[in-house]
Amino acid sequence: MIRSQTGKVSPLAIIIILLLGFFLLFQPFERRLFDSTATPRAITARGDLAQDEQNTIELFKSISPSVVYITTIALRRNMFSLNAVEIPQGTGSGFIWDKDGRVVTNYHVISDANRIEVTMADHSTWKAVLVGAAPDKDLAVLQIDAPAHLLQPIPVGESVNLQVGQKVFAVGNPFGLDQTITSGIISALGREITAITGRKIRNMIQTDAAINPGNSGGPLLDSAARLIGVNTAIYSPSGTYAGIGFAVPVSEVNRVVPQLIRSGKLIRPGIGVTLADARLVKRLGIEGVLVLGVQAGGPAHKAGLRPTQQFSNEIVLGDIITAVAGRQVRSWDDIRTELERHSVGDKVIIDIIRDGTGEKLLMELSALAE
Repeated sequence: MIRSQTGKVSPLAIIIILLLGFFLLFQPFERRLFDSTATPRAITARGDLAQDEQNTIELFKSISPSVVYITTIALRRNMFSLNAVEIPQGTGSGFIWDKDGRVVTNYHVISDANRIEVTMADHSTWKAVLVGAAPDKDLAVLQIDAPAHLLQPIPVGESVNLQVGQKVFAVGNPFGLDQTITSGIISALGREITAITGRKIRNMIQTDAAINPGNSGGPLLDSAARLIGVNTAIYSPSGTYAGIGFAVPVSEVNRVVPQLIRSGKLIRPGIGVTLADARLVKRLGIEGVLVLGVQAGGPAHKAGLRPTQQFSNEIVLGDIITAVAGRQVRSWDDIRTELERHSVGDKVIIDIIRDGTGEKLLMELSALAE
């Protein structure tokens, strides 16, 4: 044993002894750590997939050819050379509407784009042009020149008989990851969100199916793989999935899209009036919607609706609209919502207050282009 001149064991000797001990202890463990005869383990038979899993797989296979990936591109000029440079701006989703190559998506997906590209399920990419848009509904229709064999129109369902708790599926391209499916249920019906125009979109479907940036414009499906809504927005403090997503119901989509295809714009029934701002109405303490102006020759003019007028230094307030077709209204948004329950040419009773007295006026709705 190594000892110092004082007869004590030196620190170096202690270290050597400890290392030797660890080596002797570890050697048997190290031999057990590796096995040269190791082979892959036998696979445990899985058995058949559950019926619910099979249904989801079949649903995705059947619907994925109808779902597309949308890329928007903006043009920017180099500040020195003034040459135009194309910059990818954003991504979204959409779906094939018909065999003529029309694609439906959200308006906010393509609203600021200089150029739009649509990528199909087979990864082929096609230039798209805008057919028409309804910003107040956050819907848009694009056109691509793809061959017929790539164009599989999505099956259209219905939204009037949806029920809370019903299973739904969202297909789209979250964060640019194309052909993604998520599932959930209908969490609520009749929700409201605000479009990029500031107008309320009513009767929205709320779902907990995972919807993230890039899902916008993609289809929300029922368990029969039918379109029941267009995924439009999420509620999320962080900007990502938080369990609350919203979709435009297919009943609205099936009403708006044909109009956009026919004329490039949404034709709304209207009465031809200019209405006061809600803040002004509130300041005046008015219960209803104050009429500022009346379009000459329009339904309101023909029915005798009175506008607000100025005589010398005196302003005489016009009629106040309080109800449309028996439904109370408190804003221009309320009035438009009620009018859209009808069609151009329908005759509707408008309740007003004139000089403190209630009256009813019958108006035939005319066409107003959005």
